[in-house]
Amino acid sequence: MKFSKEDVLQIAKLSRLHIEEDELEQYQEDLGSILGYVEKLQELNTDDVLEFQHAAGGANVFREDVIDVCDEDTRRRAIENFSEKEGDLLKVQAVFTNRTE
Repeated sequence: MKFSKEDVLQIAKLSRLHIEEDELEQYQEDLGSILGYVEKLQELNTDDVLEFQHAAGGANVFREDVIDVCDEDTRRRAIENFSEKEGDLLKVQAVFTNRTE
């Protein structure tokens, strides 16, 4: 499947990516290739495959949280070099929002 330039630009907007004009064609091909692969996977019969089967065994690894205090000079330099701050608090972009865009 071939993506249009408008499709690629919409996906980039939703992903908050800046794509240069000369990159659009490559993204069209790459996204089309990915979607083609997904379509190929849809042809597989998965009727007898149990849910949550993985090719590689995996297990959750839990560990105790350890507080590791940095020295005062490192802390001071990190605060000084941070782009947005309020006093000694660092301002970061919100992770969770209730906005709809």
